[in-house]
Amino acid sequence: MANTFHVSLYVDDIDAAVAEYQRIFGIAPAKVRPGYAKFELADPPVIFSISVGGEPGTLSHLGIRYPGTGEVASELARAKGEGLEMIEQEGVTCCYAKADKFWVVDADKVPWEMYTLLADVEAETADDPKLREFLNQKGSSSCGPTTPGTGCCASS
Repeated sequence: MANTFHVSLYVDDIDAAVAEYQRIFGIAPAKVRPGYAKFELADPPVIFSISVGGEPGTLSHLGIRYPGTGEVASELARAKGEGLEMIEQEGVTCCYAKADKFWVVDADKVPWEMYTLLADVEAETADDPKLREFLNQKGSSSCGPTTPGTGCCASS
């Protein structure tokens, strides 16, 4: 599996957004849960997720999904070598998935989630106070209030 670009947007109405993006992309979502949906596009390879909990129409976060934990560990080591500030999370439950990941924030305050999917889970997004503190320290505007079913950055 190749690396896949990840985009997460906030929406006002998950049902209406799912219907609209299904028409735009021409495919059904790969996952729909309360307050969350994910589309997996093959060409170009993009994971496009939408969630409630932030300002509708704004970016929650960007990211890259790697094929496995080894690739995430390699990128983590590389990013540390570059002196990037980050927060690491192993086996975290977020966005109805269990993942190994790390987060960085770019110069324009956009959060980047670098991760591998370990398993799909039925649990709602878990609130992570350490991640919220890291993103708020970095000045990211994407960490909105904790709301059940919100996107990873909104409550994690």
